[in-house]
Parts: sequence; C-alpha cells; structure tokens
Amino acid sequence: MNNLVNINNKKAKYDYSLLDKYTCGIVLTGNEIKSIRNSKASLNNSYCEFSGDELFVVNMHVDEYKNSSESNYNPKRRRKLLLNKQELKKIQKQVKDTGITVVATSLFISKKGIAKLNVSVAKGKREFDKRNVIKDRESKISLKRIKKNFNN
Repeated sequence: MNNLVNINNKKAKYDYSLLDKYTCGIVLTGNEIKSIRNSKASLNNSYCEFSGDELFVVNMHVDEYKNSSESNYNPKRRRKLLLNKQELKKIQKQVKDTGITVVATSLFISKKGIAKLNVSVAKGKREFDKRNVIKDRESKISLKRIKKNFNN
C-alpha cells in the first residue's frame, strides 16, 4: 500500500494567511479513493463551504479511475467532510467574520489507509502582503548566496 500520497495546495499559503488547521475525513466513492492512492487528484482552487451544519469541499478534482465502470462521473463534485460537532461549530463561528474562509491545504492517505484532508481557516492576503512575502523570500535566497560565497 502506498502511504506516500501527499497532494498539496501550493497557492493556499501564498494567497491566504492560515489561522487554524484541522484534519478531517472525506466521503468518497470506491473509485475516487483508488484514484487518490494513485495521486490522481488536485486541490488547486479548492475551498470549503457550509451547507446547513455540514462542511463540503468544492472544486477538489479527483480523476476518474481508469478501470472504473461508473458512467457520468463528475471529477469536481462536492464532497462531504467529516469533523466532529465541536470543530464544525468552531469553524462556522470563525467563518462568519468577513474575509475569513476555509481552504483545503493538503490531501494525504493515513497510516490506516484512509484519505484525509487538511483544511485551514484562512484570511485572504492583499496584493501588498503577497509582494512582501516575495521580497522576504528573495532576500533570504540572496543572503544564503552571500554566505555561501563568503564561506568558500
């Protein structure tokens, strides 16, 4: 069994300030879990939304399993997330603030072979915040170069 499946949403850390992190289960069909185990999934542009008291992940793309006999498969369907009631209430309370959303950050297979999704309560970054992140990253890289050249 392949436990090395770890699919990340790289844009989440760039576009959002991540506040709280939760690990939750996902309601999947048999063919979807097989595709995830083959790393045939993507979290790009995925987010979570409430429908009543339940949390769903939207825009998570899971490719159709190649040996599947399922007809009219929808790779971007809404999938229910499994969290306990206290966590759901806490997230729902935070999302009521303006500018706060829930973003899927990573998808992985647990040691027991179960697909899990890490979601984070996040606040969107403004354009100048993103520029500052890029400046900081570039300055760290140039500092490493200078140190490397100095040591040689």
